[in-house]
Amino acid sequence: MAHRTSRTNLIYRFCLYGFLKNQRYFAPFWILAFLDKGLSFATIGILIGFREISVALLEIPTGAVADTVGRRWAMIFSHVAYVAAFLTFGFTTSLYALFVAMFAFSIGEAFRTGTHKAIIFAWLKSQGREKEKTQIYGITRSWSQMGSAISVIIAAALVFWLENYTVIFWISAVPAALNIFNFLSYPSSLDFAGDKKPQRMEAMLSLWQATLSCFTSKNLRRPISESMAYEGMYGASKDYLQPLLQSVALAMPLFTAWENTQRTAILIAVVYAVLYVLGSFASRYSGPIALYLGNEQKAARYLWAAYGGTFALLLLGTITHWSILAIGSFIVLAVMQNIWRPILVSRVADEADEHAMATVLSVESQAKSLGVSLLAPLIGFAIDRMPTEYQLTPIAILGMAIALVALLTSPKLPSPDQAEAGSQGSDPS
Repeated sequence: MAHRTSRTNLIYRFCLYGFLKNQRYFAPFWILAFLDKGLSFATIGILIGFREISVALLEIPTGAVADTVGRRWAMIFSHVAYVAAFLTFGFTTSLYALFVAMFAFSIGEAFRTGTHKAIIFAWLKSQGREKEKTQIYGITRSWSQMGSAISVIIAAALVFWLENYTVIFWISAVPAALNIFNFLSYPSSLDFAGDKKPQRMEAMLSLWQATLSCFTSKNLRRPISESMAYEGMYGASKDYLQPLLQSVALAMPLFTAWENTQRTAILIAVVYAVLYVLGSFASRYSGPIALYLGNEQKAARYLWAAYGGTFALLLLGTITHWSILAIGSFIVLAVMQNIWRPILVSRVADEADEHAMATVLSVESQAKSLGVSLLAPLIGFAIDRMPTEYQLTPIAILGMAIALVALLTSPKLPSPDQAEAGSQGSDPS
């Protein structure tokens, strides 16, 4: 009974990590905060691209560090870097200092992404619960989304009250610091996948083999390339919901007695709270959704089709100036991403070696970062050159094109009869 309680408490701590991690009060105002500092969309795109390139360059080595020096300590260092980044974002208006802060943020992202998922999956395997990967990761991710829903309400209240975006960066450092104490409560057995810390040469060989497998293994190469396209496009475009909401807030005949920043804060709070709550439920039920659609592979194809269709709705909403449809499209994209992410990570984890899990998941996250780094500056430059009322058109067209390519290149899945025949013909040993 005590052992079962201990296992449950550890899942609670995994969920607490996600909840605290997403107390990023600047996230719903990220683009607006940079615009307030005098940056153009193109400069913001370059800054985001710099962040993602930095993450991509650091991703694999930090994953290897996590697999060798200990995954808990990698997570602790990650959140120390976050605290430094958030404080710098809040205190500076210098573009050079913003790049320094973004690099610190990239260090935090690089040490975090892949590492905590590796902790969860290694623990599930040690408990004989490997088949629950999608479900458990979906639950922890749902808590992340609930954390985001609460954080946007807190952030909007602060912006409404102070009419300033600076404080939301400072406040974001607090939950990041609290998460450090959460990691210290994790059992030391979660530091490594095996029984002992690997030697340096063994670690380098493991890093090389794990990285190479991501390119040579067809079963790994496909989901990683899909991550680069799907997550890259979503990551590069999702924050443009913020200026859309700002324009809608300023055009509304309601709350005219309030300042523009206050009206924007209220609308962002409402829309993002809905977005995050729906995302939380979507993530929680990603496992059952994948089972309902057949398996993770089939679910991915359905999601790609829905992805392209949603960008088509965004294009329609932009062309017709029907802002509600455009806003709804961003919300649907966020909901689908929260279904997609656990399914994608499960597909990668199924093909990865347990001892190099953090490295392989870091390669996947690196591919995602590379996608964002390529697309973010492109989107930023395109938006700067579009008429204000049609600024979202490049996002919609590019999203539709990426979805179409993914569907056209998607491998055909075996029918149920073929799959059954294949399994009967294989050697169970």
